[in-house]
Amino acid sequence: MTDAAQDSPWAADHRLRLISFNIQAGTTTANYRDYVTKGWRQVLPHQQRIQNLDQIARLVADFDIAALQEVDDGSLRTGFLNQTQFLAERAGFPFWSHQPNRRVSKLARTCNGVLSRIRPREVHDHKLPGRIPGRGALAVHYGNGNNALLVVNVHLALGRSSRRVQLDFLHQLTEEHEHVIMVGDLNASGDSPEVVDFLARSRLRLVSRDLLTFPSWRPQRAIDHVFVSSELRVSRCLALDVPLSDHLPVAMEIELPYPLSQVDVSPARKENHGHDHQK
Repeated sequence: MTDAAQDSPWAADHRLRLISFNIQAGTTTANYRDYVTKGWRQVLPHQQRIQNLDQIARLVADFDIAALQEVDDGSLRTGFLNQTQFLAERAGFPFWSHQPNRRVSKLARTCNGVLSRIRPREVHDHKLPGRIPGRGALAVHYGNGNNALLVVNVHLALGRSSRRVQLDFLHQLTEEHEHVIMVGDLNASGDSPEVVDFLARSRLRLVSRDLLTFPSWRPQRAIDHVFVSSELRVSRCLALDVPLSDHLPVAMEIELPYPLSQVDVSPARKENHGHDHQK
């Protein structure tokens, strides 16, 4: 363990600050009309996108891990900018991983991304089942043995039947792990039948049931969620009133029962696991 890791406040007091955010490829949306009148911003570059990404970078810089959905890893609409890498560098994260999920020719590419101040032990890219391909789960493993932690970043389908089979897959993915944090955009409320069924079978509990996150300009739906295993205590979990996307981000502080092993918070080291995923 490095000296930087030994001096890390999180390594000392076992607290983890994590944020989950669907960033809509760095584009703001102020009302439903914007989806039509400003829909061109989803396929063409515009200056506001960089300004928005700078604000997102300042937001996530306060956290140990940032789990991002709807990130673009380099297409026409972003000026071929890998947004995960951009945010990691702007916010000073030593480690970043991205998972390409959907490509619309050269116009747009949609990914899940994870930024981390702690060195991952390994990263796995899981393509989720469903009638329409293009959804994924990015699983990041920290530590070893009894002190291992699995963080899963997900973005589920719009259709209920696809979400059900995707949650079945995620149940199988997480059930053998004792310490799990699963976050992301589920496109479903906590009391939807597929989520209720998942919770009935899973060892995970839902801690974000009442957090309204969508749409960001007038939040009415709780669809961005946090699931944790029983030994992890969530001391804070809230939706942040930061309208930088069509979703609001969810921020949380989680108390682990142990300090992670293999912690490395050196700001000078950067790693890209985006092309090293094991499927």
